[in-house]
Parts: sequence; structure tokens; C-alpha cells
Amino acid sequence: MSQKILIVDDEEGIRESLKLILGDHYELILTESGIQALSCLDNAPDIGLVLMDIKMPKMNGLEILKEMKARRPDVKVIIVTGYKSVETASEAVNLGAVGYIVKPFKSEEVLEAVKSNLK
Repeated sequence: MSQKILIVDDEEGIRESLKLILGDHYELILTESGIQALSCLDNAPDIGLVLMDIKMPKMNGLEILKEMKARRPDVKVIIVTGYKSVETASEAVNLGAVGYIVKPFKSEEVLEAVKSNLK
């Protein structure tokens, strides 16, 4: 049984890139906002991993991460960020993210991060 991966990014190009990299291997749900992501998480108990941008309109990735962990402490979240901000990334890890990937990312990086977190 393949676990579902939830991809949360307000940029369509990033969602499409992740879909191209992961689509052959995993079942994906693509969303463009934190509000959509939280709704998906509530309605799909088989989501095992979330790949999420930090900088998004309305709710940022850290706020969404806090809310996701409150609702589903078991869900693993990998932050995908274009900002090489160690501070933000370490804050995300403190809030429960299992790691982060910096944009622009390589396919191997994404596949490796996903594989090591979906057991």
C-alpha cells in the first residue's frame, strides 16, 4: 500500500516539479494553501508525509506545521524552502518537521528525503 504524500506550495511550478519527481512512485495530493492542506489532512488519514513550502500567503508554513502537528502528531513534514534561512529551518525542526529541502532541489534529494521518511 502506497502512503499518500501531501504537497503544499503556492507556486504551481514547484507543485508540478514535485509531481513529476514523485508521481510515479507515490500517491500525491496537491494543494496551494495551508487551509486546503489542513482540510486534506483531516479528510485523508492515510497521508504519511507532507512536503510544504514555508513562504505562502495567509498562513505561513510554520503556522500550518504547528496546526498539523496539533491535529496529527504522527504525520511527518518536510519543509521545502527557497530561503536558505537556517533559523527558519531549525525553527521548523523544533516544531516537528523531520527535515528540509532547499529550492532549487534535485530529484535525487527529494526522492531520498521521501524514501527515508516513508517507512
